[in-house]
Amino acid sequence: MPKTAKKPGAKPSAAVATRCGYVALIGAPNAGKSTLLNQLVGRKLAIVTPKVQTTRTRLLGIAIIGATQLILVDTPGIFEPRRRLDRAMVAAAWAGAADADRSVLLVDAARPNDRDTQRIVGRLAETGRRAILALNKIDLVRRDKLLGLTDTLSKTGAFTDVFMISGLTGDGIDDLKRHLAAAMPPGPWLFPEDQLSDAHERWIAAEITREQVFLQLHDELPYAATVETESWEERKDGSVRIDQVLYVQRPGQRAIVLGDKGQRIKAIGARARAELEKMLDRRVHLFLFVKVRENWVEDPERYAALGLDYNA
Repeated sequence: MPKTAKKPGAKPSAAVATRCGYVALIGAPNAGKSTLLNQLVGRKLAIVTPKVQTTRTRLLGIAIIGATQLILVDTPGIFEPRRRLDRAMVAAAWAGAADADRSVLLVDAARPNDRDTQRIVGRLAETGRRAILALNKIDLVRRDKLLGLTDTLSKTGAFTDVFMISGLTGDGIDDLKRHLAAAMPPGPWLFPEDQLSDAHERWIAAEITREQVFLQLHDELPYAATVETESWEERKDGSVRIDQVLYVQRPGQRAIVLGDKGQRIKAIGARARAELEKMLDRRVHLFLFVKVRENWVEDPERYAALGLDYNA
């Protein structure tokens, strides 16, 4: 898990000058930020689904390149907010960019002209902020179109450098990673060399289950659901028992999540358990309960638990 998993390599000796800094990954929903974070860290930390707005809060991933420690901040997608939760997510994304040493704007090369991306580029240009442009999903676009897109975006003046990458295949990731490492300021590492994230096991376990909710339920229901880990019990045989609650906003949504004779919640639990066992490298006993918490998206305590500003 994030706090104990060992990384290749060791911390440089005191004679070697170290670097350390924060890199914010920003972009429109579904641009590929979470996939890129997982690629850069070399392990799955952030959940990934085809649905937009899967990421709700900032997540730190930590990668080491030689004598440099990169602290990567996966942010929620930036889009035109309609609800309080939307506003809080977008505010968290911009806050992550403001606090970082460098920002990487991911642009889906297959749909570069979507309104959300245009607004982000416009805001960067207006505020004088400059980011690194990462054209993602290049495996889906012809090279001549990529070159034209690079030229168009470069003329906005919002970018210091341009990289063409594929978060899915890994193409171009090493070049981006080396560039980010060289751009970090000199200084001591902020985390132990064997730490992959600052997120707790309980939180990541809840995210793994929420990922399955997004993958297996349709339409708007996943956006009305949240998952919390209520208990984590270490067992003598090396396994772990995890009790989680999946909260929805209305009784009708609870019935949908449960499914006929509980089949849907069983399927969600089975796939989440398999993912958790792969991540934890041990047996997991996962118990899911579905409860109604009316209008949880207006509850300040839920925002605090997610690390979001209720008043954004």
